Amino acid sequence: MKEIPTVILKTKKADAVERFHPWVFSGAVKKTTGIPADGDMVHVYSNKMKYLATGHYQEGSIAVRLFSWEKTGAGESYWKEKLEKALAFRRGLFPAEGHVNAFRLIFAEGDGFPGMIIDVFNDILVFQSHSVGMHLLKPLFTKMLRELMGAQIKAVYDKSGPTMQRMSDQPVENHFLYGENGQTVITEHGCKYQVDVESGQKTGFFLDQRDNRKLLAGYAKDKTVLNMHAYTGGFSVSALKGGAKHVDSVDSSLKAVELINKNMEMNGLTESSHQAIQADDIYYLNNMEKGMYDLIVLDPPAFAKSRSARHNAVQGYKRLNAAAMEKIKPGGLLFTFSCSMVVDRRLFEDTITAAAIKSRRKIAVIHTLGQPADHPASIYHPEGNYLKGMVLKVE
Repeated sequence: MKEIPTVILKTKKADAVERFHPWVFSGAVKKTTGIPADGDMVHVYSNKMKYLATGHYQEGSIAVRLFSWEKTGAGESYWKEKLEKALAFRRGLFPAEGHVNAFRLIFAEGDGFPGMIIDVFNDILVFQSHSVGMHLLKPLFTKMLRELMGAQIKAVYDKSGPTMQRMSDQPVENHFLYGENGQTVITEHGCKYQVDVESGQKTGFFLDQRDNRKLLAGYAKDKTVLNMHAYTGGFSVSALKGGAKHVDSVDSSLKAVELINKNMEMNGLTESSHQAIQADDIYYLNNMEKGMYDLIVLDPPAFAKSRSARHNAVQGYKRLNAAAMEKIKPGGLLFTFSCSMVVDRRLFEDTITAAAIKSRRKIAVIHTLGQPADHPASIYHPEGNYLKGMVLKVE
């Protein structure tokens, strides 16, 4: 049996690992033994040779992604038990006879699979790996999940090409690990959505806004709604199902506009109650009339994916929110979000406060929002709490 390589940390660099943070940064590494390759399992030790944790090695700023603080060989039974626990938890959240058939089955560090995302879209599984170690385990995960989920799963699609190409010299393409049909229809609290896992953004659909879409539906009755950055029209369908008088869905992508219209048709929603508009977000907000909308949704893509881009992202969030606050009808509700991991909740809320001051409107916080239960974040890994949101009442 091949001996497992070791990573030995520098003096005083074991604290984060002992506090169960799942990342070992390259600057903390004193030396390695056994010459680990990218994706190899390694044991991590302190400078005094005390065992700390086990994880996957990879050259880069994050040298080891940890998945166990007990020494393990992490064989098939180890990963099967973790998949069974994750699946049992989701089946408790979303029973077969319920109203939701799309959910996140594995959420990276939150489920003890650092660098791995697995989403369920009705009868399709979508994998997206962000580490070589997890990338190498995908054939095993495919086999296990087909056994655990049985006839429910018609296809397994690996959507890791873009992320893995940044980590490997070898060409990696998105491809089917099982089956060949990447299109399905998902249901969510009485709403239906067309999902194409091959061409859709991220893994195919933004599951993390499920609870927030349901919340919005409860506020939408008889309201005129603007859904910015609408993409698939998730908030738009929810608003109309909740009784909204009219919804405008705005996105800069023509493809998104076409998808929104398909989802409207599939839900039996009429053209008289909805309009999909291709337009730039700031341009649309700056040029619309004041008081047109009772409810506005701002759910932009991540403005910052690195700390170096954080300042510009904050300015972008401020401009966008100030424009919406200035134009919304008095007494209106603003649902505003950030999915930028490097913009933490405190910075996001400070940015929204700065936008409120700029708008010179009286504003109260009605809800503080986040990601749903199928996107659990480890208490030791605050970076996993990436989705931040607020519902504001604007007078």
